[in-house]
Amino acid sequence: MKYAIIAAGEGSRLAQEGVQSPKPLVKVGGEQLIDRLIRVFMANGASEICVICNEQMTAVADYLKEVAESGRAPLRYKVKSTPSSMHSFWELSPWLQDEPFVLTTVDTIFREDDFSVYVQTFGQMAQKGEIDGLMGVTDYIDDEKPLYVGTNASMQITGFYDKDESPKYISGGIYGLTPKSISVLQRCIERGESRMRNFQRALVADGLKLKAYQFTKVLDIDHACDIEKAEVFLNS
Repeated sequence: MKYAIIAAGEGSRLAQEGVQSPKPLVKVGGEQLIDRLIRVFMANGASEICVICNEQMTAVADYLKEVAESGRAPLRYKVKSTPSSMHSFWELSPWLQDEPFVLTTVDTIFREDDFSVYVQTFGQMAQKGEIDGLMGVTDYIDDEKPLYVGTNASMQITGFYDKDESPKYISGGIYGLTPKSISVLQRCIERGESRMRNFQRALVADGLKLKAYQFTKVLDIDHACDIEKAEVFLNS
């Protein structure tokens, strides 16, 4: 299983609120966000971890270089500024075309036991050809602009919505995908689309088999107060 991390955002809201470290190096429970994901991914059978950071985050790029050269993780990284998270995903996609992968943003906070079961479930279903994607969802809503996920009784995804049109879940920003999704991503780029939610809508429109997997709770670190929220959540 490969893993991919989008760490290319500027973290401007954190900086405005007095957080000095770039977002990937922000500590939650004494552990940097990027380190936490690398550790969790390694514990869940990572054959390779692919990361993108922006050109302004020189400290992050230096840190990724150190990790890659140390050999403590099978890490590949790219330093490039992009206009959206979907474009960041596109930059990583050449490394993700030969086996199933799990993609997240660097500030995604989840319980490790939830994640391990999710990865096992995704791996088994992908190997059997039952799905093209297993998307992490949650019914905990603490997001400024949540993406609502419509599902049927068997947790097959029927649509992605900007407004609550009766869906029970929102996207948790955890995407388990097979290489089949890369061709959909390419078409989105060629059409001039952006944002991950538009890519997810394209997956549905193109008929890929997507299922939702419920996490107990998923948090993002967008504001300084979210750091404490995440620590309380992980210690509960």
